[in-house]
Amino acid sequence: MNETLNKKTGRNTLGSLVNNYSFVLIFLAIFATFLIINGSATTWSGVMNILRHSAVVGLLAFGMGLVIITGGIDLSVGSMLALIGGISVTVFNATNSIALTFLVAVGMGILLGLINGVFVGFANIPAFIVTLSTMLIYRSIAQYYLRTMGMSIYNMDGNLSHYGALYGFGQTKIATVPMVGIILILFTVIMVYVATLTKFGKKVYAVGSNERAAHLAGVNVKKTRVLVFVITGLLAGIATFLWMSMNGSVDPATIGKSYEMYAIAAVVIGGISMAGGRGKLLGVLFGAMSYTIIDKIIASLGVDALINDTIKGSILLLAVLIQSVIPVIRARLKKASVG
Repeated sequence: MNETLNKKTGRNTLGSLVNNYSFVLIFLAIFATFLIINGSATTWSGVMNILRHSAVVGLLAFGMGLVIITGGIDLSVGSMLALIGGISVTVFNATNSIALTFLVAVGMGILLGLINGVFVGFANIPAFIVTLSTMLIYRSIAQYYLRTMGMSIYNMDGNLSHYGALYGFGQTKIATVPMVGIILILFTVIMVYVATLTKFGKKVYAVGSNERAAHLAGVNVKKTRVLVFVITGLLAGIATFLWMSMNGSVDPATIGKSYEMYAIAAVVIGGISMAGGRGKLLGVLFGAMSYTIIDKIIASLGVDALINDTIKGSILLLAVLIQSVIPVIRARLKKASVG
């Protein structure tokens, strides 16, 4: 009897691990597919580039993850990159200061996130409507400001004395690991800590699980919603700074284009429920890397670039569908086993 009980407990434990950390299995499956398709062309540098190319979307996805856990969404994160990037490049060219450029990028991110948060949290306008509006507004301002300056792209001045240090930062590797990838891992630790071990994190999940119950329990729902958008803006500011250091320029017409969708995909693949209140932020890291690998698989297969987003959009739709169907299947199986 004890042996049967132990086997049952072991199966339950294994099932719980698979259920809670399925994003790891998904990542490993996608990564294995990449290795098979890429074959002998795979190098250690190429593998490390997965981490590098996941950095910007990964940071955006952590903010998106918090917003989605509260039951909201942020469609403006890609446009934030455009506006923050344009202003940050302008500041760098005018001051030749890396520190001031970083502060402006982060400050602008917080401001743009606060604008979203105030409309959602205090004006009670649906997050979809607010961020759809600011998605258009932020990119439009970035492009208009660029045209008034008589330029076609925001280019960092390569003649400035600190240009080499800033651009070099984006190319730096420590023991073959890209610096921007290390920063992504660092923020993974920070965001997981915030979500799981702080009162704020518990409030975020409470709001997403049941807003009314959270309010009755003393959670300031409006303030919590505002803060998650502010954090998203802050992460967008840091992501923009990393983009600048990696690329040396910002094109407001293309930077961050569809990144809001990529961030949502990373969140969904990472196991966070679009319904809110459930999921682990750790999954966002694996979700972001999975989506980057999918992009590389598409490139390795030589698929026409014009069909790239069709494949990515289909994967996002499939991921959301699976996320919706699996709980229904589990509930029916549980009911059948009890019956």
